[in-house]
Amino acid sequence: MDGGRLTRERLADAAGAVVAGAITVLAAVADDRAAVLDLALIAAGSLAIAAHRTAPRAVLAVTTGCLIAAVVHAGPAATLALPVAGAVHTASRAGHRGTGAAAAAVFLGVYAVAGPAGSAPVRETLLLAGWFLCAVVTGLADRNWQAYLRQTEQRALEAERTREEAAARRAGEERLRIARELHDSLTHSISIVKLQAGVAVHLARKRGEDVPPALLAIQEASGEAMRELRATLEVLRTDEPAGTPALLVERARAAGLAAELTVSGQERPLPAAVDRAAYRIVQEALTNAARHAGPAKVAVHLAYAEGRLTVRVEDDGAADPSRPPVPGIGLTGMRERVTALGGTLEAAPREEGGFAVEARLPLRETR
Repeated sequence: MDGGRLTRERLADAAGAVVAGAITVLAAVADDRAAVLDLALIAAGSLAIAAHRTAPRAVLAVTTGCLIAAVVHAGPAATLALPVAGAVHTASRAGHRGTGAAAAAVFLGVYAVAGPAGSAPVRETLLLAGWFLCAVVTGLADRNWQAYLRQTEQRALEAERTREEAAARRAGEERLRIARELHDSLTHSISIVKLQAGVAVHLARKRGEDVPPALLAIQEASGEAMRELRATLEVLRTDEPAGTPALLVERARAAGLAAELTVSGQERPLPAAVDRAAYRIVQEALTNAARHAGPAKVAVHLAYAEGRLTVRVEDDGAADPSRPPVPGIGLTGMRERVTALGGTLEAAPREEGGFAVEARLPLRETR
């Protein structure tokens, strides 16, 4: 919580406590039965409510005790229940519903005994019991509402993150598709033009003839076009990771997935291609676990060995070994990445339940 919001909440709590205390003190003064001690007890019990966010049970005890003492000393008055009802509400909102109900019952018991016998005090006590019941119920409802708001905010953040990841994945897939199309069409055509121009220049020089300037221009232009096309394809294929596997695991935890990361072996800098592949494999495996594994625990393990990195992501979710999944875009993409690096990938349900992805990547720069 930011400092400005915390300050505003504290000021609001203090203002509420002062208002409750002022109403109760003024009512006691108007009743002309309260002594200085009674006014001091009312003020102390009311002002204590200002600290309900940090110590709700202590506030409940202080407020109830002070107002009970005022009831015993000055006699019952309905307004004396106002600070106690506020303390019961805040305690219930903080999750101490039973404690709040017990404090209300003690106050009502003392209130009923301290007053004179008759039907009017009984009706007044029953009315105050309704107040306290409302305080407990509204405190619980407020607590549930706050929890609902927090869950809604978390879902909204997770949905936004998922949309961003999906958009980034689609953009990457589109870049690779464009790169493949350019490679398959333009590279082949330009290579043929460059080859034919080179052969024509070679034959002309071999026969001692003057090479036409247009032919030399074609040869030079086709070579330049090949260099520019390679640079463009390299840009399109660029797929730099946006973090590390540790950051992915931390994000998964923040999204509610029970994930943990372990590292064995001597951790060291990885070749760029291997680093990208490891990141994307962990990212895709965690995404699949969040979508399909249910309320499962996910373990991510990076094992550094001589000349090899092993990435293993496993969960104890609902995958069944008798029903292997149909490989989708994610698993196919992981397999293509690993194969391009000369590694191997295994992705299948575990015998004991759940799903496991294991990639073994050679630690050498791949061009």
